[in-house]
Amino acid sequence: MRNYKHSITAKKNNSRTNLYEHTTGILLAGGSSRRYGKNKAFLMINGIPLIERITEKMKKIFQEVIVIANEKERFSYLGLPVVEDIKKGLGPLGGIYTGLLSISNEAGFFIACDMPFIDEGLVRYMTDIRDNYWAVVPSVSDEIEPLHAIYSKSCLGDINNLIDSEIYQVRRFYSRINVRYVKEGEVRQFIAPEIAFLNINTPDEYVRIQSLIRQ
Repeated sequence: MRNYKHSITAKKNNSRTNLYEHTTGILLAGGSSRRYGKNKAFLMINGIPLIERITEKMKKIFQEVIVIANEKERFSYLGLPVVEDIKKGLGPLGGIYTGLLSISNEAGFFIACDMPFIDEGLVRYMTDIRDNYWAVVPSVSDEIEPLHAIYSKSCLGDINNLIDSEIYQVRRFYSRINVRYVKEGEVRQFIAPEIAFLNINTPDEYVRIQSLIRQ
């Protein structure tokens, strides 16, 4: 395995000139969360809206960054292209579908807007190993992370088939494509998996994540 720790350090030191041009960073901002009761993108983390925290990380990795959201005006201040879901009400699967149709690149790195611990080294590693895979997806302890993953436009046909069948679970099309799963040992080169993929679904989880960030 290549020494990615060394290469990532070098890229961090000169990140402005090491932006990926062949892959787009895509933030899935959606709309109001049914479980949380409001759009989690604007929850404050250390005085900064969560969407801004993730956006700044993405801009250090990808030359092109876009937001998929159904409240375009709320996100316009970020200075990024904001695209509304082409097919609304489909959840994250609809966001991935819209993202892939909206970018000029062959692939996009998709991340949910409620995952504050995005790690630059891990994202770069996933981008570097995509090769000819249709998707690159973390899989740790039998848990798959479909909203911290890379998808290519080759997935569009299978995604569209799911939508036509009214099946909206992202991982349901994995069995039909060639997926590169990123295992626990690979993730741990950069960040603890139990931290990397934390997201905010409830107010209690929000409090816990704020505590972790302070630590």
